[in-house]
Amino acid sequence: MRIVLIGAGNLATNLGKALHGAGHDIVQVYSHTWDNAQRLATIVGGAATDDLSAIVSSADVYIFSIKDSALGEVIPQVVSGRADKLMIHTAGSMPMSLFEGMALHYGVLYPMQTFSKSREVDFKVIPCFVEGNDSYALSAIAELASSVSDRVSELSSDDRRYLHLAAVWACNFTNHCYEVSAELLRKHGIPFDVMLPLIDETAAKVHDLAPIDAQTGPAVRFDENVIRAQSLLMRDNPLLKDLYERMSMSIHKVALSKGKK
Repeated sequence: MRIVLIGAGNLATNLGKALHGAGHDIVQVYSHTWDNAQRLATIVGGAATDDLSAIVSSADVYIFSIKDSALGEVIPQVVSGRADKLMIHTAGSMPMSLFEGMALHYGVLYPMQTFSKSREVDFKVIPCFVEGNDSYALSAIAELASSVSDRVSELSSDDRRYLHLAAVWACNFTNHCYEVSAELLRKHGIPFDVMLPLIDETAAKVHDLAPIDAQTGPAVRFDENVIRAQSLLMRDNPLLKDLYERMSMSIHKVALSKGKK
């Protein structure tokens, strides 16, 4: 397919590389920052532009991988004059209906993964969730997704909201906990890499065990002496202290409800 990428961030970069590697023709890359557009265009081919009015009309597919708050402004400008083209966004928490009333064929291709420009990923193992407003759009988006991933599933906008929420808990919040851990260690001259075996084993366990069965630590049994002592160590940071206490309560509540105490 002939594709225009709208966006050149983390997701667009990785998806663009995967699409290019699968033999699709990336004819143009747009970013509001010229350097970013040029950098990605150099990798995946096609022309770079930072001007929405300069986007070509010769592509088959227009893929929007920009921040959610910009979609409402950018989509109408790109769709105008190209209503017969296939329009796709990649946002986990935004509905397919963003294109409604503007494009004839549209949908969503949501690759559920954390992306960074500096890290290569194996797109073939990434779950991709697709949705289309009609049979043509759904079929074309599923075909596009299947060219880069072996795990393609149809999912509605409503269900995708909860999938994205679950991903935020499993990925973004977890990574923030790593940063909290790293900061605690930095203050006491301990390198963060001592945590890596623990992090790796924690992640590995949920391949074989349900998360509830993999949970360990003082909060499961609500060891008040340990919890109180650790909470006091964070008294200089009320926000983290509160998060620690609430997370401990949540872990214990779930353990009780599952009979894990």
